[in-house]
Amino acid sequence: MQGRLLQQIRCYAFAVNDLALYLDTHPTDQKALCLHRKYCQELKDLEDKYQKVYGPLTINYPCNKWRWLEEPWPWEGGILNVDL
Repeated sequence: MQGRLLQQIRCYAFAVNDLALYLDTHPTDQKALCLHRKYCQELKDLEDKYQKVYGPLTINYPCNKWRWLEEPWPWEGGILNVDL
């Protein structure tokens, strides 16, 4: 579940960035603008879902608890060894 959720976050983040670059050169494309807004919301929802269960993705996530030391390090079988 965690690996799948991270993969979805990466896909939406890529799509949001790619659409932003497209919109830089095509600012009047309403279809692309609507799709960008939709993907931004979906990305936010996925990030919120992930962070509520697994902890922060970035330092900017507003939580009151550090969970970095509670989980295994990458060399102990942590997140980097997840099959996607």
